[in-house]
Amino acid sequence: MTAEPTARPTPSRAGHHAGVEAERVDAGYLDKRRLRTGTAGWLLLAGLGVSAVISGDYAGWNFGLAEGGFGGLLIATVLMAVMYTAMVFGLAELGSALPTAGGGYTFARRALGPWGGYATGVAVLIEYAIAPAAIATFIGAYVESLGLFGITDGWWVYLAVYALFIGIHLMGVGEALKAMFAVTVVAVAGLVVFLVGAVPQFDAGNLLDIAPTDAAGASSFLPYGLLGIWAAFPFAIWFFLAVESVPLAAEEARDPARSMPRGIVAAMGVLVVLAILMLVFTPGAAGSAAIAESGNPPVDALAGAGVSDGLTRVVNYAGLFGLVASFFSIIYAYSRQTFALSRAGYLPRALSVTNARKAPVLALLVPGAIGFALSLTGQGAMLLNMAVFGATVSYVLMMVSHIVLRRREPSLPRPYRTPGGTLTTGVALVLAAAAVVATFLVDREAALWTLAAYVVFLAWFALYSRHHLVASAPEEEFELLAEAEDDVR
Repeated sequence: MTAEPTARPTPSRAGHHAGVEAERVDAGYLDKRRLRTGTAGWLLLAGLGVSAVISGDYAGWNFGLAEGGFGGLLIATVLMAVMYTAMVFGLAELGSALPTAGGGYTFARRALGPWGGYATGVAVLIEYAIAPAAIATFIGAYVESLGLFGITDGWWVYLAVYALFIGIHLMGVGEALKAMFAVTVVAVAGLVVFLVGAVPQFDAGNLLDIAPTDAAGASSFLPYGLLGIWAAFPFAIWFFLAVESVPLAAEEARDPARSMPRGIVAAMGVLVVLAILMLVFTPGAAGSAAIAESGNPPVDALAGAGVSDGLTRVVNYAGLFGLVASFFSIIYAYSRQTFALSRAGYLPRALSVTNARKAPVLALLVPGAIGFALSLTGQGAMLLNMAVFGATVSYVLMMVSHIVLRRREPSLPRPYRTPGGTLTTGVALVLAAAAVVATFLVDREAALWTLAAYVVFLAWFALYSRHHLVASAPEEEFELLAEAEDDVR
């Protein structure tokens, strides 16, 4: 086995880079940490974005009905759709300008320095490590409802899905992305089948069947009052959570400057349409009260409306495909975020070593093991809120990064430019900050536990990894180029 190259320290940059030390490494270091390039075009990237989110149409979002009622969740979903659309435009610009596997971490690294980059990357990693655990619990509920081979929900289901899909990812990104795309097509088709059964059963009265409480501003439309709108934010986010993972495929994309913006914008368009249809017709078929606590809302909606067992079973199987699609794609996302942070020295460097098929082995296995352990709690709603906390913190930092780069580096080559510029990302920033606070309204304990984990990660950087960064990593090279340009000016 080739010995690890000897690192040679280099001076850190002054100012907001003070106290951070980067090391030069030889070519052998990066040779063992390379991904397969040119694998994904814009269609596969769009499929990645949709597959990461599609499970949110099948389960999870409906818990927001118990927080805000139909009206509260509807308003929250509209606001979160605005936030994500604005954010996606900003990420499309950043992804075309800085195309590396680090995604949001890369953008914040350029705009906010090593501390900002690491804080963003860790927030994203928390989101992607926890989200599959939540999805695994939903998969267990679907498997049990289908009665497959007499299997009941339990740890063996969670272990099986983690082992199977991490194994496929270890085979290489090309195979994984194509498999994800195929599964996603089946999942979307399942939603179409659901709508065929649900639309004829729609009754507007079903939407407002939750009795109003005595909360301020409560009504039949807002049974939990005005605060219920805010409390529904984390569940509205489930309709779109992880679409921002698309830029993590930048190093493996074909012509990322063009394919990245097209892929992520196309994915967002599909997701907005699906969110509106599912939010209206699922409770509209069986009632908001019945759907609010369901682990399998499309199936329960059809069953509650008296739709044929055959159609209901088809949707049930398709729902399982949808959950698998998101589980599959978010595993991809957490592995690439772990890979990028490790390659640059922010996390232990062994996590970024790739196998013969250019798949990052430990970056797949270690977060997977943590996610599996979390799935054993069986608390899907709690895990969902924990994932949303990490996501919304990263959104705040990524939108700040877009605004900072627009103002500080107006001449940075941008093959794609955000419509509306910083005004657009400013809207996303305000809504993302409100969503961070909303996670504490829904489940303070879950938010505090996630915050504690975040603080531990930041302490790791403060005490160790900021002194052991890798100057030759692509994200750090971007910064060196920026420094050189500053020196010339």
